[in-house]
Amino acid sequence: MKVGNRYMLLAQTSLAMAESTVYTVGSIASSINAIQPLDGFISYSIEFSSFPDFAGNKSNPNDFSNNLLDNLGAFSGIKPYIRVGGNTQDFAIYNSELTIALNGTYNLSRSADYPTTIEIGPSYFESYSTWPNVKFSHGFNLGGNHDDRQWDTLLQTVPLACKALGKDKLYLWEYGNEPDLFSSAVRASDYNESNYVAEWLDGTRAIRSVLETSCPDLLDNATYGYLAPSFAGTTNHLNAPRTWADGIDADGDIKLFSSHNYISGAETLGVTLQNTLMNHTKTTLSVSAHTAENATIQPGIPYILGETNSLYHQGRPGLSNSFGAALWAVDFALHCAAVGIGRVHFHMGTDYRYASWQPIATTKTAIGTKPPYYGNIAAAAFLGSAGTLIAPVPLLSSNTNTNTDTDTDVAYAAYEPSGALARILVLNLRAYNYTLNGTGGEDLNPVPRPRRTYRFTGLDAEAGAGAGLGEAVVRRLYANGSDAVTGATWDGWSYNYELDRGRPVRLENVTVGEKIGVVDGAVEVRVADSEAVVLDFRGGGGGD
Repeated sequence: MKVGNRYMLLAQTSLAMAESTVYTVGSIASSINAIQPLDGFISYSIEFSSFPDFAGNKSNPNDFSNNLLDNLGAFSGIKPYIRVGGNTQDFAIYNSELTIALNGTYNLSRSADYPTTIEIGPSYFESYSTWPNVKFSHGFNLGGNHDDRQWDTLLQTVPLACKALGKDKLYLWEYGNEPDLFSSAVRASDYNESNYVAEWLDGTRAIRSVLETSCPDLLDNATYGYLAPSFAGTTNHLNAPRTWADGIDADGDIKLFSSHNYISGAETLGVTLQNTLMNHTKTTLSVSAHTAENATIQPGIPYILGETNSLYHQGRPGLSNSFGAALWAVDFALHCAAVGIGRVHFHMGTDYRYASWQPIATTKTAIGTKPPYYGNIAAAAFLGSAGTLIAPVPLLSSNTNTNTDTDTDVAYAAYEPSGALARILVLNLRAYNYTLNGTGGEDLNPVPRPRRTYRFTGLDAEAGAGAGLGEAVVRRLYANGSDAVTGATWDGWSYNYELDRGRPVRLENVTVGEKIGVVDGAVEVRVADSEAVVLDFRGGGGGD
């Protein structure tokens, strides 16, 4: 990370910080209303056509991707769950004679980001063997893409997928991606919930029938099930409550209620870092549609976001691949956890602007770790291992002349299973640009970067936060600015490809090990604009 190292040195030693007199106060309450997310909360969804790029194959496994997954597993105690799916799962046709994993043809009038005519061969399924200790969901083709080989593809690929996965690697099955959008491309305009449910039941029952012959050991309750209905959103052509009412779970095999979410679109007018991604109010409004949907259906099945990221249509350059998107990823993930969404799968694909990393070098994109990955790491480090409880921390301004901005001042508390306070995370989402006129050139005389002081009270036994909190280790998610596309670090660690192929490397030019004392049940921390800080009262969270 030669460029990134130089940027970080500039950030730590040369950029002036403008001190702010504004104190933002948060009171830490007990963990009684905190929520426990599912294990592996920070997980991924990988575009079906891109999976061989991300994972490699038996003869050439993608160890860069695996290293990045290992890093997350070191914080959470389990590597991310991987959903293999997306639009291209519904384009994939099986060809038993194909000698390569995937043959894709691009139709630029449909998409410049992924092939829309796809054949997969037997070696496609080798990619499931390359990442140790990872569980996958495999997406089967329901949409068909107007190809009459769709049904044969389903019957032929079930044995290949189940044998490649087995009990150790199988997460869940998925049948169809975003069927609520089918009526715009692959079904009649009057396609409705009952039509979809009939198709889904026919297909999943066929899958089960093939499994009875090919992989009967995968049919017990611990290994057989689906994530569904995998709708693109909460307001499209098909309605999730009606889908459940029409009997999609008639066989009782849906294990996770999966929906998809994007804050906005890459081509939507008016989308900016500050007003769209680095905006907590926009995030809460977007997620609230999902919490309302879950409350309406209440099927007794955990609700997850099986596919999500910043801006649909694979993101916008300069926004989705910036450090501001990393800060958005932290806020989005932790808000989801705090309102009861069990797991989030950040979607990725080869050359996708919002991807957390680029798995291979292409003519469009260099191989490497992108800023959003650092947001994933920071969120995973804050969440810690399974059993952690999460709650938002309400913030108030103690300066009568400056109100706390609910768009940009955000905090969360993480509690141990016992209820003792473990960590506080603070986000200052005010955008700070360090480039020249937004062109990406380095500004050697940038405007001083403001810092705000956040004070948290109630860190005593009477508040239920846990006794004996003497000090906190400060861990920072940092880059030169919200518009930076290189140079991000978490607690002084770099996970860049150039240094050690994604393994953690401690940078010598970044200050770490800062500690702040707890005085009279309160702690104060300064947070720069476009920065996230974790106060770790338990001393864990290292990167080595």
